[in-house]
Formats: sequence, C-alpha cells, structure tokens
Amino acid sequence: MHPEDGARRAGHRGVPHTADLRVEAWAPTREECLAHAVRGVCESFLDLSGAGATGIHRRDVVVRADSDADLLVALLEEVVYWLDTADEVPVDVELTETPDGLRAGLHMADASSLPVTGAAPKAVTLHDLDFAHGPEGWTCSVTLDV
Repeated sequence: MHPEDGARRAGHRGVPHTADLRVEAWAPTREECLAHAVRGVCESFLDLSGAGATGIHRRDVVVRADSDADLLVALLEEVVYWLDTADEVPVDVELTETPDGLRAGLHMADASSLPVTGAAPKAVTLHDLDFAHGPEGWTCSVTLDV
C-alpha cells in the first residue's frame, strides 16, 4: 500500500476501481493516516490547490467508533455529509484522539469555488475496508460510491 517511492513516510493515492472511488493512505500515526485518507478522497474530485485562506472556516466535529476501521468510515461519512448538506469540503484536517474516538477540526471551503476533477463521493462502503497498524506505521484502504 506504500507508494513506489519508499522515501515518503506519509501520503495517499487514488486506486483505479470500477465505477467507484478507492483511496489508500499511509502514515506513521493513526491520526495522520486518517487525515491523508480525507485529503485523498477530497482530491479525487476537486482541485484543492486553489483553496486559499480566504473563505475557509472551521467545523469541529466529534467522531465516535468502536474500532479504527469504523472510525475511518465515520470520519469519511462526515466529509460526505458536509458536501451533501452544505456544499463544503475539508481542505485541511486536524485530528485529536479522545477516549472514544476523535475530535476533528475540519477546515472547510466552498466546494463550488474549486475546480471539479472527478465524481463526488455519495457514500462510504464497507467493501474491502482495511485500517491497520504494522511495522511501518498505519495504512488504510477505503471504497466510496460515486
């Protein structure tokens, strides 16, 4: 799941998948891996490079789950929720561990102000969901319906 260039210790990438969106992420810490998964999902359908500090606001949400994989799903469901209900997308994520999940600071931009590069996600699936810690850090793989 790591990139071909092994020099990078954290990152994300889209993986070709029939009619869906698949994202893989990796990082030394769980929170960094989750943040890369969020960024990978958002970069799959929008060009975030043009999102400046102007017009960015913060949404603080608490995400609770019984497992790390469920935490990944719940966090990405927040991304889909804000996209669907407010046409907003996180361009940066700050994650802090809580006793039963995460506190997420989502730095949101107006999605309609960013160039569209692909189909927007509609739902997170559990198909081939993976989130694990190994000797080289944390890795995750997730599929979303588009």
